[in-house]
Amino acid sequence: MHNVEFKAELRDIQLARSLAKAHGAAFIDAVEQVDTYFRVPAGRLKKRQTTGEPVEYIFYDRDNRIKPKLSHFTIYTEAQAIERFGTTPMPVWLTVKKVREIYLLGNVRIHLDTVEKLGTFMEFEALVGTNHPVAQCHKSIADLREVFAPVMGEPISSGYSDLMEQAREEVTK
Repeated sequence: MHNVEFKAELRDIQLARSLAKAHGAAFIDAVEQVDTYFRVPAGRLKKRQTTGEPVEYIFYDRDNRIKPKLSHFTIYTEAQAIERFGTTPMPVWLTVKKVREIYLLGNVRIHLDTVEKLGTFMEFEALVGTNHPVAQCHKSIADLREVFAPVMGEPISSGYSDLMEQAREEVTK
């Protein structure tokens, strides 16, 4: 599967909620998630534990860049992950804990994330499909960036795991 992603700092979560609702985004849920990242030779692999949901393993590959980026991902159930990656424990890199508010607008998931030890962020994920080609997904995200401009801070080029690693490195200096 593929999606187009964009992430930025979030300056005002209350206003972001209001903007999402005012522009027709449907509130889906607010969930607690724990993502455990593993060291793998290529791409990224994380185990996602979401309160009240089955455990998922998400393998993905994408460039780290500020502009919206195409991400290639596969979601595995726990049984599929064992079949794919084996039963030997993989080396854990780090863990990211967050509360994620999920809104849906068309084929775009809007995430308002409060990440432990990092702060608040906004993320757009536009799912690529037959009815939503990559170019349309980029356009949808560009439109949302305009809508949410009043609450967005700096764009983020990397994922939370990279930000967490940078924070860990700064503490050890």
